[in-house]
Amino acid sequence: MIKTMKNKTVFQAILRYFSGEEVDFSDYELDLSELTEFQQKVLTETRKIPYGETITYRELACRIGKEGASRAVGGALSRNPYPIIIPCHRVVSSSGTGGFCGENCGEKVEFKKKMLEMEKKALSDK
Repeated sequence: MIKTMKNKTVFQAILRYFSGEEVDFSDYELDLSELTEFQQKVLTETRKIPYGETITYRELACRIGKEGASRAVGGALSRNPYPIIIPCHRVVSSSGTGGFCGENCGEKVEFKKKMLEMEKKALSDK
C-alpha cells in the first residue's frame, strides 16, 4: 500500500515522471512488510539513487554492507513491488543494463533502457 502525500496522488506523479519531469518519490510511504529484511534493505537503499544516475548491483550490495551479494541484490530488486517509485531501473550490471522486473532480456529491459535515457535527457535539458 502506498500512502500519498497531501494533494498528490502517486498516479499523477507517475504521469509527470513519464512526461519527462524529474519527480521525487521519496516522500511516499511504502509498505514493504511482506519482504525479507534483506529485500527491504536493498529497496530502501535503492530509493536513495538520484534521478538520472545509476549504480551497479555490486555498488548497491556494498552500500548495504553485503559485499559479494550482487546476485542476491538482483533477486531482491526483481521482487520490487513498486517499480518507478523504488527506482530499481537505476541499478545496472557492470557489463551492461542488467535486468528489470525479473527479466534479463526482452521488452522489460528495453523499457528500463528507455527510462534511463529519458532521465538523462531531462537532466541535460535543464
